[in-house]
Amino acid sequence: MIKLLSPITSEDKINKKHHTTYAEKPKTTAFSSNPEISLASMNKSSTSEAKEPEEPPCVHLAFVHSVLLPDGTPDVHFRNAPGAQKLRDIMLDTNIELYGPYSRALLNCGGGGTCATCMVEVIEGKELLSPRTDNEKEKLKKKPKNWRLACQTTVGDQDSRGLVVIQQLPEWKAHEWNYEKLLPSEMLSEIQSD
Repeated sequence: MIKLLSPITSEDKINKKHHTTYAEKPKTTAFSSNPEISLASMNKSSTSEAKEPEEPPCVHLAFVHSVLLPDGTPDVHFRNAPGAQKLRDIMLDTNIELYGPYSRALLNCGGGGTCATCMVEVIEGKELLSPRTDNEKEKLKKKPKNWRLACQTTVGDQDSRGLVVIQQLPEWKAHEWNYEKLLPSEMLSEIQSD
């Protein structure tokens, strides 16, 4: 299960773009009622706070919805997640639409790789994804090579860093777009420095 660390800000809501960070929460130190132990613990924690902790590795994900916003711009949702997770789990845990009209019970296989209703198009970052499985090769043989089944695709490993841009519901896509124009400049500079 992925844990939410930073909520969506009001600025994100205004821009109709969402950016959420997901990672494990750091462990907190419990202080003793003994003053000597408490002082020692506080001194250790204050010196560790002086050093800026290294940010854990994560993969930046940009999900582009198949339907445009009312103003004609693509609906893009940004997420950060640790590697070694199925793309389906990341999307469902972070409230990204995956199944579209097939989201009701009995209309999808629930991640078994047999129905092909969780198709996504990988626009950028295919090198961070696992190779196609036999299920994907069979179900997607008439689809473009950059289409994947989210339930069969693992995003990186524990130490992975980088950007993955995903087109949601590619069979329903009704517009063309350039992902570099959609990403915030802060995210682009952060990704280019990784």
